[in-house]
Amino acid sequence: MSKLAIVTGATKGIGLAIATQLQKDGYMVYGTYVSSYSDQEIAVLETESFKLFQVDAKRMEACTDFIKKVDASEYQLEVLVNNAGVVRDQLLIRMSESEFDDVIETNLKGVFNMTQVCSKTLIRKKKGSIVNISSVVGLIGNSGQANYAASKAGVIGFSKSLAREFASRNVRVNCIAPGFIETAMTDSLSGTHIESIKNQIALGRLGKAEDIANAVSFLVSDKANYITGQTLNVCGGMVM
Repeated sequence: MSKLAIVTGATKGIGLAIATQLQKDGYMVYGTYVSSYSDQEIAVLETESFKLFQVDAKRMEACTDFIKKVDASEYQLEVLVNNAGVVRDQLLIRMSESEFDDVIETNLKGVFNMTQVCSKTLIRKKKGSIVNISSVVGLIGNSGQANYAASKAGVIGFSKSLAREFASRNVRVNCIAPGFIETAMTDSLSGTHIESIKNQIALGRLGKAEDIANAVSFLVSDKANYITGQTLNVCGGMVM
């Protein structure tokens, strides 16, 4: 039975890079997305080893329906990468309740939902690796991102707890905390802002989505089979 990896938020940016790398590593990849895409757009992204499913991880029912399809497939689930996330940046004094709730529900509760349904399969088979994509913002905070920082810090604590729970069942749980990565999000920043960010990074440059994908590839591999409960900062030395 071929091995399967699930990657949430897999249609662009870091998620797509992770899905692409895991295909190279020999996985069948099931990616999830929430935004509306046409059948033609989905067909362009999909390959023989990469299939996409519309799943809103904020909804437990949607995650439960999805894992039923996974368990009924010809593939054996071995890897879960919780990558999907949103930002709703705003200074706290101006932040609306919905801006806070949406980020927490997507970035933290979505990780809980997808992990809970997938972990039952991994625990039953006594083999697996879960990688949750956090952020350096969850470690150091950032002005205007109290909601995002809280959600990503929560993911780290969540992951450490699960690493302890799942270790006896041979399921490892780790985090990756990306720094500033070249994505559509950073493309919207001004040149002055980008230079200011680079000045905070020891290597003096932004990272690439492939840098995160390579870290995921390592953490889910047998080369990392004695690593669990850890947070790997992939940030060019922004956080030490």
